[in-house]
Amino acid sequence: MFRSLRVPNYRMFAAGGAVSNVGTWLQRTAQDWLVLDLTQGTGAHAGGSAAALGTATALQFLPMLLFGMFGGVLADRYPKRPILITAQTLMAALALTIGVLTMTGSAQVWHVYVMAFTLGMISCVEVPTRQAFVVEMVGRNDLTNAIALNSSIFNLARVVGPALAGVLIYVLGGTGPIFLINALTFGGVISSLVFMRKAELNPTVPLPRAKGQLREGLRYVLEREELLMPVLLIAFVSMFSQSFSMSIALMAREVFGAGASSFGLASSMFAVGALGGALLAARRVRLSRKVLFAGAIGFGVFQIATGVAPVYPVYLLMLIPTGIALITINTAANASVQIATSPEMRGRVMGIYMLVFTGGAPLGAPMVGWLSELGGPRTGVVLSGVLVLFGTGMAVLVTRLISSRVGKAALAVA
Repeated sequence: MFRSLRVPNYRMFAAGGAVSNVGTWLQRTAQDWLVLDLTQGTGAHAGGSAAALGTATALQFLPMLLFGMFGGVLADRYPKRPILITAQTLMAALALTIGVLTMTGSAQVWHVYVMAFTLGMISCVEVPTRQAFVVEMVGRNDLTNAIALNSSIFNLARVVGPALAGVLIYVLGGTGPIFLINALTFGGVISSLVFMRKAELNPTVPLPRAKGQLREGLRYVLEREELLMPVLLIAFVSMFSQSFSMSIALMAREVFGAGASSFGLASSMFAVGALGGALLAARRVRLSRKVLFAGAIGFGVFQIATGVAPVYPVYLLMLIPTGIALITINTAANASVQIATSPEMRGRVMGIYMLVFTGGAPLGAPMVGWLSELGGPRTGVVLSGVLVLFGTGMAVLVTRLISSRVGKAALAVA
């Protein structure tokens, strides 16, 4: 289960990432709570504006939708470690800025919007680069395991971070200190990258600058069903999975009347399931297509179940299998795409993958926020689950249609 940790560079990277990921989840929880605080009394509900929360979430993922593929091109063109060091430093500076604004009482909703959008711009380059960097540390044989362990570390932080954030917001009297703490946690991953053993890395030869590299990446994915299927499935599912933390905030605050600490508990219960799913995935050498579809269908079904949960304890309980299902599809799709991709194309393919993985949020988050404003959070969550199931079927249909057309075009050329 933990075989990738035998590699010193990956072990160092994983340790730094564990610290940084806790800070990331502290900030994500604080950001949602800050938006609700700043908009209290302005939405349809006294607790804050669901539409404003959806807008902040959308703005954070919008840059990936617009520029994500260009970030993948940069990941193929330049050495990955310096890119990651620069990106992590910039994100730390953003956390420090919003923290100071909040601590001084100067923070406004538009400040959060600007921070979210800028963070999304940096992520356009950082995320595909980081995804493609994993194989340079561990090699192809341990790639699936390393991806699953990354998910485990991320979701372990997801267990600790939101719950800790809820407590700290209460103890420290606001969200400002949370952003400052997150700024400090970036030191973990930055240090791991700076002190990494460069001689033990297996870097991909940087791709020379040339025209048509972005189109080449798109064509590469469209011509390979083993890439196209998971990419399309993630595209449909991620529209609603990326905004699920927003749904947890709305359900906890609006439906069950939970405070900050109870909201953190709900996020942590979801993360407990996600951590369990990631550890189960780490035990597998390969993740089959059946696992991929089981995760997608399970996420849709259990999301519906959380939406109709009658009381808060039942809601918390249903978040666990929802987390298991979501991390199963995420890990299976990521691993299958990376394994099926040649090294010189990995940055661009992961740019496309991360575009659809995070780029659906600008569409899904406002939709969920709008549905929650009209019919209440339960309606937004239940309809999201229904649309996930619909999207799973659409992914199969669209893959078959595209593969059929590509095959016919290839025969015509031949």
